Amino acid sequence: MKAKKSFGQHFLIEEDIAANLASSLNTEGCATVVEIGPGKGILTRFLIQQPLPVVAVELDRDLIPFLNKEFKNTSLQIIQGDILHVRLEELVTPDDDFVIVGNFPYNISSQIVFLGLHHRHRVPFMAGMFQYEVANRICAGPGSKAYGVISVMVQAYYRAELLFKVGPESFAPPPKVQSAVIALTRYQKEVEDVPFNVLRQVVKVAFHQRRKKLRNTLTSIMPESLLVDMGIEALRPEQLSVDQFVTIAKRFQEVS
Repeated sequence: MKAKKSFGQHFLIEEDIAANLASSLNTEGCATVVEIGPGKGILTRFLIQQPLPVVAVELDRDLIPFLNKEFKNTSLQIIQGDILHVRLEELVTPDDDFVIVGNFPYNISSQIVFLGLHHRHRVPFMAGMFQYEVANRICAGPGSKAYGVISVMVQAYYRAELLFKVGPESFAPPPKVQSAVIALTRYQKEVEDVPFNVLRQVVKVAFHQRRKKLRNTLTSIMPESLLVDMGIEALRPEQLSVDQFVTIAKRFQEVS
């Protein structure tokens, strides 16, 4: 069965890499493992060896008969659908925590991360295969050219770790980019006194024109005097830490 470009499919073919990704999971306190994009099931085979039930969500209808046959005598639950539109109630028991994992389709990998962030109260851990450039952005720190909106928003709630890189030869067909597996471990469900949407608004405005100084971007939503008070008006967004963005968001709320 050939991979489909429209689905961003690059099937993982290295069992050792699948095993390492599966073994990276921290399932403590969770009731279910949700695998996104099982493809031909190479990672799934390792996931079902751990004690928690596994729910695999696959968009490609043509792969469903293959997966049903491959895992016929297992407890794997297979759902055909788009993970960005599937109802959560179809995947997991209400109120139970769950883990998100997968060889994520590269064309929606950032959206999958934000899906996990949206459900962060119930998702203490995520691990997955990403295009290296995206993985690097998620894990990047202040001062890096890769540091941006997704870096700040993820790191406000999760500790991000790049576990290992993966070459194109580990996939069929081989992508034209390097890949990497990262792990996200939640350390807080909420940022104290700062709603998620408020923090995201501030971060998005700051990075909208990332080469401009904050006095030229954030003043569209808050007085320049507040930036001066914090001593950051002449800085660019990539120079700010996650904690500084949180402080800005708090000040933004005070004047909104």
